[in-house]
Amino acid sequence: MKPKLIVILGPTASGKTDWAIKLAEKFGGEIISVDSRQIYRGMDIGTAKVFDKEDSPHHLIDIVNPEEEFTVAQYKKLAKDLIKDINQRRKLPFLVGGTGLYIQAVIDNFEIPKVLPSQALRKKLEEKSIEELFGDLERLDPRTAETIDSKNKRRLIRALEVKILSGVSFVSAKKIGEPIFDILQIGIEISRERLCKRIDKRVEEQIDQGLESEVKNIYDELSKRIPEEKIWQLPSMSGICYQEFKKYFEDKIDLAEVIKLIKLHNRQYARRQMTWFKRDKRIHWLEKIEEADELIKEFLKR
Repeated sequence: MKPKLIVILGPTASGKTDWAIKLAEKFGGEIISVDSRQIYRGMDIGTAKVFDKEDSPHHLIDIVNPEEEFTVAQYKKLAKDLIKDINQRRKLPFLVGGTGLYIQAVIDNFEIPKVLPSQALRKKLEEKSIEELFGDLERLDPRTAETIDSKNKRRLIRALEVKILSGVSFVSAKKIGEPIFDILQIGIEISRERLCKRIDKRVEEQIDQGLESEVKNIYDELSKRIPEEKIWQLPSMSGICYQEFKKYFEDKIDLAEVIKLIKLHNRQYARRQMTWFKRDKRIHWLEKIEEADELIKEFLKR
């Protein structure tokens, strides 16, 4: 029998963490974060982190510094080892989050593309803006452009690198391996209108919690270690809730405009997430946690 794995997914601010904590506590589970932002230390408010609770420990949060590189392959290995470990301790692993590529790398046992990096090509691409890179990707690899984080410069460069050097789409270059887990995927179904309200409310709460100070503190710490012109190009600082403060710190926009941009970018990101998730017909889309409860009970009986 393959180790059991529950996946709780959905767009940003849909309530994944609340569902996961309640379900993990009921079924004796442990939560593995599948969020490409929560991996960074110190980036707490902007990534909506939830730290360890006694009855439902969280894993893969705060594992790298904001200036450190972290790949899908690294995430897959860490998550795979954790899932096996949790199962061996007779607990139930819950993979929880909204980073579609990370989720698929684990559940489909992705073999990551073996296209070697080209420093010459990367240097050339580094000179372009995020907007230019995304435009190139839309032209060369529209399938990947539909789902990629359009604000993540490192990922845009890697996607273009794979496409240019191999001629193969970055998305399709990933090979599905032999399944290693018995998986139940649960997606949170939520109306567009309700999701937008939840996004707006969460952003306002993040501002009240001190998001501005968090971003400023991270920037100040990073400026001690790396050139200032490189800070906003980092995958960590180019993420939503952080990138929007660049022009604010340069006195080009006010805080009201920052808040407006964060809300807009979150809504755009939610659309991209749903585009990715809706392609996977194995996901059970549910509106109520009680439905998830029953589905998990049936899954565990198998």
